[in-house]
Amino acid sequence: MDDEWAARNYLVELLEESHLAQVTGAVASAEDARELLLGDGRLAFDVAFLDVRLSGGRNEGLDLARALAALPTAPWVVLATAFTVHALEAYDLGVADYLLKPFTEERVEQCLLRLRARGPHPRPPGPPRIAARRQKSLVFFDRDEVWAFEAAERLTRVHTSQGVFDVDLSLSAIEASFGRAFTRVHRNWLVNAAHIKELERDSETRVWVGEGLVKDGRGIHVPVARERAQPLRDMLLAGATGVRRKV
Repeated sequence: MDDEWAARNYLVELLEESHLAQVTGAVASAEDARELLLGDGRLAFDVAFLDVRLSGGRNEGLDLARALAALPTAPWVVLATAFTVHALEAYDLGVADYLLKPFTEERVEQCLLRLRARGPHPRPPGPPRIAARRQKSLVFFDRDEVWAFEAAERLTRVHTSQGVFDVDLSLSAIEASFGRAFTRVHRNWLVNAAHIKELERDSETRVWVGEGLVKDGRGIHVPVARERAQPLRDMLLAGATGVRRKV
């Protein structure tokens, strides 16, 4: 979790290329990081890489590390930062490693090997279902029941066969929590690829997500961003047979 786009992406790249770790997600803001690590919707992570200064403000990364240290079960924390001044405080909090920018392939690999040598961290199980709000009630869904998540009017909505409901997680937090179970097709939409029934490509690209086809089924049309249209088509055809990948 790093507020600098280039540094965050480079660290993710180094982690993935090491073949020693699987990246679940990456977020830029302190709010999303806190939601993922401490909120009701938190999932089980082995390791959290935190920048000291998230969102360009005060030392939110250290605050998160301090909050995690107080929990009975929490992921290992690695501070990935440009600042050496916080190293002593970080180790007092029990962080697993202190990774300085600019990151290097050798240093990241060394960090991951150290973590592996520690063994698995005790952690709580991830949430088996998704909780949503319907007025004053809470409703619960299995992940496979969800068609899509939509960001709209400062809210996040979950679309299901049972209706549309509000959830407290941001799209970024949901995407990071559930990994590849949901596919980002638009800045405001995450869809469950298992429920995509039609891909329409005309003046604009959109998918029909739900039960059955557009004419006879129940579902929703979801817009697909131009830059995501071809990767989405390739992904859908990779798991299907009957049509050539290239038109």
